[in-house]
Amino acid sequence: MTDFVLRETKDLARADVLGLYRANKWSSAAKPDLLMTALANSDTVVTAWADDALVGLGNALSDGALVVYYPHLLVHPDWHGKGVGRAIIRHLQARYAGFHQHALIADAPAVGFYERCGFTRAGDCQPMWIYAGGDG
Repeated sequence: MTDFVLRETKDLARADVLGLYRANKWSSAAKPDLLMTALANSDTVVTAWADDALVGLGNALSDGALVVYYPHLLVHPDWHGKGVGRAIIRHLQARYAGFHQHALIADAPAVGFYERCGFTRAGDCQPMWIYAGGDG
């Protein structure tokens, strides 16, 4: 595994965040003001850094007692397969250990990754959304 460090911080440079989101072709990169506000308003933001480069980011929204939702987990494509995503999600899971429900929506290619991190499909539940992005 290549060296990186995790930080729990919302103090992020806009250029770093946008670079990571654009590298992953996430539609929220086209709404930079809203993206930065969303991260600032998150309960928790965990970032991964290799030297001064932002190579991963995950965030959590929570009611502080029962439920936590993980809306974003991104790893720079050059860092895929190097343990960055797993380290971020494990950090978030530890932060919210004991909560009744940890929830996320996984794109089909990411399902196996999340299963390896302990998530399971939500029974007969179906994901539903009203989504303004163009990549869904």
